[in-house]
Amino acid sequence: MTTRHSDRSAAPGVGRPRDPGVDERVARAAADVFGKEGWAGFTVDAVARRAGVGKASIYLRWPNKEALLVGALSSRIDRVADIDTGSVRDDLVQLARQMLTSYLGDSGRATIRLLTDADTVPGVGEQVEKVREAQVLAARAIVRRGIRRGELRAGTSVTLLLDAVVGGCLNHVLATPAHLREQVAAGADAYAADLVAFVLRAVAT
Repeated sequence: MTTRHSDRSAAPGVGRPRDPGVDERVARAAADVFGKEGWAGFTVDAVARRAGVGKASIYLRWPNKEALLVGALSSRIDRVADIDTGSVRDDLVQLARQMLTSYLGDSGRATIRLLTDADTVPGVGEQVEKVREAQVLAARAIVRRGIRRGELRAGTSVTLLLDAVVGGCLNHVLATPAHLREQVAAGADAYAADLVAFVLRAVAT
């Protein structure tokens, strides 16, 4: 990156006020390009073309493509919220719905791409690991509460149960052709309930 671009990005208060609409278009475009092309195909040129803005507008906001991607994904990647409804079934259904929403949403392709590419993207791996750790802890807490309340058999494998639910959600999305994504998204709540019911038949008391 040239010094000219870096200097320009260091003075965001100079000149006309930033247009939040441009910020959103660029962030959405960055997530789209990364989701489709991965880090190898992620360039400022590609993002600028998709967003319909000049490269100068991007460099006013982000000094390089690493900062652009980190900024775009930090505002668009969904995080799994803590869930505790008092019922392990309802907790797991909500977890599955959150995962499906994350994978099928506007930035779903970028979210899925991060599962495998995060370690190759400078500045992104650490951020993704924090999100992933929070998700794992929240999900494991759901299963452990279910065991303590007697809803799940003692000795139930937390890992295998969550692999079945979370992995089932991911596989469901990956196996969906692009032209059926909207249909699958519309039926996501029903699929989440059916998936959890299927898994719990093996471990419920």
